[in-house]
Amino acid sequence: MPPAAQPEAVAPPRGNAPARSIAYLVSRYPTLSMVFVLREVLALRALGFRIETVSINLPDRRPAELTAIEREEAGRTYCVKGHGVAGAAAAHAKTLLGNFGGYWRGIALAFRLAELDLGRLFLNLAYFTEGLMVGQWMRCNRQRHLHVHLASQAASVGLFTQQVFRVGYSFTVHGPDEFSDAQGQYLEQKIAAAGFIVCISSFTRSQLMNLSPCADWKKLDVVRLGVDPSLFSPQSHSETEDAFEILCVGRLIPAKGQHILIDAVDRLTQQGRNVRLRLVGSGPDDASLRESASRLVHPESVIFEGAVNQDRIRDIYANANVFCLPSFAEGLPVVLMEAMFMQIPCVTTAIAGIPELIRDGIDGLLVAPGDVDALAGALARLMDDAGLRNRFALSGRARVLESYDLARNVETLAAVFTERIQT
Repeated sequence: MPPAAQPEAVAPPRGNAPARSIAYLVSRYPTLSMVFVLREVLALRALGFRIETVSINLPDRRPAELTAIEREEAGRTYCVKGHGVAGAAAAHAKTLLGNFGGYWRGIALAFRLAELDLGRLFLNLAYFTEGLMVGQWMRCNRQRHLHVHLASQAASVGLFTQQVFRVGYSFTVHGPDEFSDAQGQYLEQKIAAAGFIVCISSFTRSQLMNLSPCADWKKLDVVRLGVDPSLFSPQSHSETEDAFEILCVGRLIPAKGQHILIDAVDRLTQQGRNVRLRLVGSGPDDASLRESASRLVHPESVIFEGAVNQDRIRDIYANANVFCLPSFAEGLPVVLMEAMFMQIPCVTTAIAGIPELIRDGIDGLLVAPGDVDALAGALARLMDDAGLRNRFALSGRARVLESYDLARNVETLAAVFTERIQT
């Protein structure tokens, strides 16, 4: 896919940037695993914000595989790596000549964060270079505030942009990767540099409070993610289907716990239950998960769908009797919200921010992570009790309508931006 055209050089901005104008930086945009960012961007624009997107990497699929709206977004997004060595060299030259002090502040930061580790220094200089490219792009587009989704590598790039160009800087934290390697992700330095930080759950905020001095806690705002209820309407499920269908949607990575789910389904089939597991997603665990499924007594009980675009995912949700996400580590999964909006009863793990979304025994069932017996037991319980499934379906949808409606939560985010961003 050809990179988005880089803006031509323009004269330095005059006066203030337009009100409610924000540059959104994401490691990869658009991408299936973070479709909620696209929804957030579109909703903010609908509220009158000027949101311009910048991505470190190209989209995760070829242009023909993107949805129409994703192709449109990719076309208007500045892709850092799409501009290669020439773009990097130009950013270095322009910054060195036009912002000498800022350039050397960035170099100093790269060395200071590396702490004599040559590997980290190499990465920091790469982040520094990308930060220069982002900063020059912001300058050309008269953007003075940079907001980053995820506090990991993209936020490291944003940290260098902030240090060199003295732009406004904020980020949304999801977890859990940032928490498990807070030092390696420079989380302390990012918190100190940020004007404010958006946390997707109270759990996320608590982890940042644990990693920062209390003087910085005033920077932390809880703004939950959300789903558009018009896109995920309730579906009726036939009780006479050939198999009871369990759906799991998520990247095929160790943290999602799909191996545990395959083991649980194996136990259910060995009990004589007619059950089918449908796994939607792609990732590094694909081969090992397929191998595990092939060794089951009934390998045909596991179906691999691969990665699925949003224009197809609702049809897959509509055929599910239960949604299951047996994760070991999470932020607060949007896929759970989508399933609940469609009145699909959920089984998941009692970790991180999930108990803020699903109350055990009220909106769904929560089990301990990694416990195959508990997971199989929870699934069997729902298979055997249609009334319980119906109660969870109704309560789950009411729960997300109350607290995880996209439009309402984006309005909250917009209020945070309006209050926090200095123009």
